[in-house]
Amino acid sequence: MMRTVIGALVLLCMAAPAVAARPAEKTFEQVFSAKGEPAATHFKAIFAVNGAEHNLEVWRETNRIRRVTDGTVETFATRKSGTADYRLSVLDFKKKIRTDIDRENLYRIGHFSDWFDLGHGLRHPKGQYHLSATSAPARTEDMIAPCAWFDLAQEGRITHVCWSIKHRLPLLIQAADGRTLWRITSVDHALIRSATFAIHDEGFVRNDANRDIEQD
Repeated sequence: MMRTVIGALVLLCMAAPAVAARPAEKTFEQVFSAKGEPAATHFKAIFAVNGAEHNLEVWRETNRIRRVTDGTVETFATRKSGTADYRLSVLDFKKKIRTDIDRENLYRIGHFSDWFDLGHGLRHPKGQYHLSATSAPARTEDMIAPCAWFDLAQEGRITHVCWSIKHRLPLLIQAADGRTLWRITSVDHALIRSATFAIHDEGFVRNDANRDIEQD
């Protein structure tokens, strides 16, 4: 059962490059701040994992997130205002399985995603890191809006991130060798219909991952 849980959740971590590094002059939270972000955000992105491209669509409000990956995995996240904890419902349309799990149990099985990761596509660094403002790399793809470039460094590995203050999103994430890891192709801040966050799991097998993990 644990393999089923991990398999259903693995795409959550694909689109969030994480970088651990040396002590920083500026913190991750200071540079990539969600404060003052629009009340509603809808964006589409392309990200790469092991040389393969994937498509992601995200709808984000203060306490609700919906993610669709490659049209085959849907993830719904909800939380109470002012809390770090959240609950995930992951729908695997190929296997017709719905998996429900809380943040605490995600951490117990080694998936360290938080609310910011889910809604922005950029994972918090683990451990020490070095973050600095920089200029655009020599070769980059076109971006849909202006953004500011920052380098996240880890033991000789550098990831270039172009952060949009207006949209509170990383518009482009690029590896040091020029590979595009993440690119937002469209974004808007129109009011999101409540029906967008409704879960349609008719005919799905329901898997309570919280119960399975706590029984292991």
